[in-house]
Amino acid sequence: MPDASNTAATEARADTAAGPPAGTPASGNRVARLLHQLRRKSPFEGSIVPGRVPLLAPFSSRPSLPFPHPWNYREPLIILDTFFHGADAEPDFGTRHNRYLDVPGFSPVLVTRDPAIIKTISMATGDKPGQFDRDTLPIGGIARATGKRTLIASNGADWRAQKQIAAPPFSKSTLFQPEVFDDFEATFRRTASERLELVRQRVKEQGGQPLRLQLEPEIKTVMLEMLVNNFFGGTVSTDDVRNRHVPALDDFIDRIVRDTVVNMAGCPLHRLPRWMRGGAAAEQSAKTFEQLTDSTLEPRARGAGLWRQFKSDAPDDALRPNIRAFLAGAVEASTSYASWALTHLAQHPEAQARLYNEVRDVDDYTPDVLKRLEYLGCVLNETMRLTPALYFHPRRPTVDTLVRTDAGQTLWLPKGTHVLLDIWHANRHEDHWGIGVTGFPAASFAPERWLGRGATEQGTRDWMHFGFGHGPRFCPGKSLGQLEVALVVGAVIKLFELRSPHTASTARAGVSTKPTDGVLVDLKARD
Repeated sequence: MPDASNTAATEARADTAAGPPAGTPASGNRVARLLHQLRRKSPFEGSIVPGRVPLLAPFSSRPSLPFPHPWNYREPLIILDTFFHGADAEPDFGTRHNRYLDVPGFSPVLVTRDPAIIKTISMATGDKPGQFDRDTLPIGGIARATGKRTLIASNGADWRAQKQIAAPPFSKSTLFQPEVFDDFEATFRRTASERLELVRQRVKEQGGQPLRLQLEPEIKTVMLEMLVNNFFGGTVSTDDVRNRHVPALDDFIDRIVRDTVVNMAGCPLHRLPRWMRGGAAAEQSAKTFEQLTDSTLEPRARGAGLWRQFKSDAPDDALRPNIRAFLAGAVEASTSYASWALTHLAQHPEAQARLYNEVRDVDDYTPDVLKRLEYLGCVLNETMRLTPALYFHPRRPTVDTLVRTDAGQTLWLPKGTHVLLDIWHANRHEDHWGIGVTGFPAASFAPERWLGRGATEQGTRDWMHFGFGHGPRFCPGKSLGQLEVALVVGAVIKLFELRSPHTASTARAGVSTKPTDGVLVDLKARD
């Protein structure tokens, strides 16, 4: 049975097809393409044969329709489940892990949980012929809310320009310079310690009995404060962060998700009257979010925080869209990451005890210390593998394109195909991560699978979890996010013993994934 280690491409290869394979219409010939769809012919060619997903299947037991609509858009993981309903019965590896929907009159949708295809397309991301741009359809709500000229929503030359303006301060080469790192790491640690000490006092008031509470709001408050005040040098009070900005950010992100789907249905949220249900509250949340953006930009003029690392003379207005995107995206992703790590540890006492023994004497989180904390690295890698914050990555070929993996597999995609690189399901399948490949079941939280493998924040060469993306459009904030989450998780485990009332957690998904219970745990203060 093929696995990730022998099918993953080590070098991305995607080529402009001189023309479609015999019998396949060119993407520019709309009439021929429509006739091809009506005859239910596959739009794909090559040695990889994707399996067809029917639009309607009234007598099947599949969990949903295979596309988002106003009644299922809050359950995107279930929509992805639908694409692979019954797929494990397929004997062919390519058909089992590559599935497509092709509705007459629309561009085909390809969903892949094949690590070889995910890696190849990720590496072949760009705006040149034979490469893949980010598909902007699933992120329309983000673009309308934060701005189209951002690292998240832009493509091609515009994306490269935004990367040059906004990404350098987040790079490892910048963050891990001693004169830069020591300063903000200490402020991060101080903020986390102060916030967690307040929780510790609440726990002590229980008189030795555990305190049950949801940790997600505490985590999000810490993450937002660390980003705005410690990283960017702002001066927003903790009370404002917790009571004004976190609720406004939650509402803002929820609106992004709704807007993406409702806008595709022809009813843009931004055109709805203010007096309609939720209109006034949404407007207030947007104003609060803009105030937070102002508080983040204001320190730039005095060179506070890491603003001095922005080697750009771009005006504040040019940076504002990316600041919005960072505030919404970075806080959402880092909160997801830390929430899942603590949830897994609360449900696995043995792993929690092993991690506690490793971090109990750690007082700071320098790059050298982080390298020595092997089990913490294993916990974080396993968290990103099993429960990635970004559960799929959207791509779209700019021309008719032939994808070729290093194993020699090929897949021809017509221009305009909506490609969903399904990280969530790829990382949970036995073919790629099961006992026969890693020594542990794919669906189990097992940090030990990473021991002795020298894994980085991306996993290993053969076992890539794609949690931060891959290739040219990898997450620019991955080094900062890894530091924040390592520090918060280490601090929490050092101070508290966590127990979950559940043996397993379901996921809710929007812009990112989170535990449905909001990280509900019973806390006991450690001696």
